[in-house]
Amino acid sequence: MRPLLPPRSSLGCLLTLFGSLSPSRNKLVTQAAPAAHFYLLRKSMHYQTEERGRLNSADYRIYFKNSEGKYISPFHDIPLVAETKVENDIPAKKAKHDGNEVLYNMVVEVPRWSNAKMEIATKEPLNPIKQDVKKGKVRYVANIFPHKGYIWNYGALPQTWEDPTHTDGETKCCGDNDPIDVCDIGSQVCLPGQVIQVKVLGILAMVDEGEMDWKVIAINVKDPDSAKLNNIDDVRKSRPGHLEATVDWFRKYKVPDGKPENQFGFNGQFKDKDFAVEIIKSTHEHWRALVQKQTNSEGIECKNISCCESPLKCTADEARDVVLLAPAYGSPVAVPPEGKSLTVSPLSVTLVSG
Repeated sequence: MRPLLPPRSSLGCLLTLFGSLSPSRNKLVTQAAPAAHFYLLRKSMHYQTEERGRLNSADYRIYFKNSEGKYISPFHDIPLVAETKVENDIPAKKAKHDGNEVLYNMVVEVPRWSNAKMEIATKEPLNPIKQDVKKGKVRYVANIFPHKGYIWNYGALPQTWEDPTHTDGETKCCGDNDPIDVCDIGSQVCLPGQVIQVKVLGILAMVDEGEMDWKVIAINVKDPDSAKLNNIDDVRKSRPGHLEATVDWFRKYKVPDGKPENQFGFNGQFKDKDFAVEIIKSTHEHWRALVQKQTNSEGIECKNISCCESPLKCTADEARDVVLLAPAYGSPVAVPPEGKSLTVSPLSVTLVSG
């Protein structure tokens, strides 16, 4: 019987127990095992992703690796500011610019036009992307007429954190305990786990059930319109109705779940790029205090492999062990009988880069 393949293979390579994609660069090493495991590895800038569990299920996870093949946290180990590249795709410690403008890394959680509520799992080790679960069921956002699903690529800025103990001076609301959210208004439809470089244009102050939930408006620097969109006024001029649709979507998207409409600071008006950058800098400092254990973590998992001043830094082997416990792609969750423990055997497929 032929094994079933995972449903997607874009932006990367599918490795199976029986072959190798590129003998010159990747070598597939196999071990005897009763069943084949499949991995979907997607390369994105300096990063690749590895899917675990079954798509659209509570056990589905997207884990991240860096250019060296080490497992990382997209929340803590991907830098906020995009870095220039040198030879061999190794990032240099220098901020990347588009003209005179600093670019930021955005971790895409939800592709445009899709409905599955994917998010960085802030309270799980290595913070993989997962589908949100409510009352035991995976969550989807409703279609808010006339829109289909999310109306932009939706995600987060790494190394930022909206501190729930910090009260915003303007709105008098505390943070929502998550990385700061980003709406990429570019035309490309991205994939969950893709890391793109964006130009910040402005910001919207959404208040979600009394919590401050900033929404950064940005554009993928590779978008054809990126050169002519440099601030929030440019969006108003070149894309009439786009910002109004954004406010309307955020106001109503939880109403089908029986929740009230969301409210906004500044009367629902977008603040400019300079204001947005200051908010980003503030949430970055809150994140820094978080990973250095200078503030209450509020249940956030801060395991990382690269934050030198963090007491929660772990080794690459420890990070790998976190992923070894996750179900392989397409496999069900193993639940041990009551009173028994679960033994996890080594993986049957290993990718050796070189």
